[in-house]
Amino acid sequence: MARLPAPLQQRLEDAARGYFDTPGHRIDFTEPQGAAALFAPTSVAWRVMKNPVALAIGGVAAVILELAEPRVRTGVWEHTTFRTDPVARMRRTGMAAMVTVYGPADAARAMIAGVVRAHGRVEGVTPAGAPYRANDEELLNWVNATAGYGFFEAYHRFVRPLSSREMDQVYAEGEEAAALYGAHGAPKSAAEMAALFAAMRPKLERSEIVLDFLEIARNAPLLPSRSVQRLMVRAAVELTPDWARSILGLGSGFGLRPGGESALRALGAASDHIVLESAPPSRACTRLELPADYLYR
Repeated sequence: MARLPAPLQQRLEDAARGYFDTPGHRIDFTEPQGAAALFAPTSVAWRVMKNPVALAIGGVAAVILELAEPRVRTGVWEHTTFRTDPVARMRRTGMAAMVTVYGPADAARAMIAGVVRAHGRVEGVTPAGAPYRANDEELLNWVNATAGYGFFEAYHRFVRPLSSREMDQVYAEGEEAAALYGAHGAPKSAAEMAALFAAMRPKLERSEIVLDFLEIARNAPLLPSRSVQRLMVRAAVELTPDWARSILGLGSGFGLRPGGESALRALGAASDHIVLESAPPSRACTRLELPADYLYR
């Protein structure tokens, strides 16, 4: 476990507290004492999802892939606050991921049920005339899968490499949570993720909305350092499969520049051992009577 100078540690604690303190979505991760989560403390997911670098890079990569699917893209752009209040939207999404992985199972199930109900009211037609429903299982599988891909690959590339066994395990660990969201066909292994990519590839399309999203991700006040934030957005583009970048028109100019990857790897590795006691992972450890630094050793 790394210890930072007190002022810097406090700044990071304040940033974590502000990021996860989303009005209307407050969850006490420390209560009730002993309450299990949907994911076990020994899971690969608990290790991966605690890392802020993997979360930031992986979250952006996931949205890039989601927006490549025209039905998902239209639903997100027309029925969420991505355009008008992107910071609040991203924080709610991040908090939902934290509750799903670290929250008491009953609280996680209740939150997910609310998301499913909200999705039930979202439907429409794409500009090309294709109907969509947010609770369409094919779209739910895609959104769930791209989120997992983003987080897991970001951890693998910028924090600590995962073995093939660990990569398969972390996909399999999400089966229960994915089913609660309605994504019954979400990948349960890296091979199934590859198969889903192959199946969805013909359905993905280029769109200016992806470029609009990247502009938002670069400039929205999400992280204390805007230069680091923009570097992470470049890393997210780099994490997107080459064939998807080709479809979306995201050439080499959108990716990492020389030195960027090594800088992010150093940051990712360091952040994997910095305990943020105000963040959900540490607080969940406290709930389960584990040391606050359990995940950071």
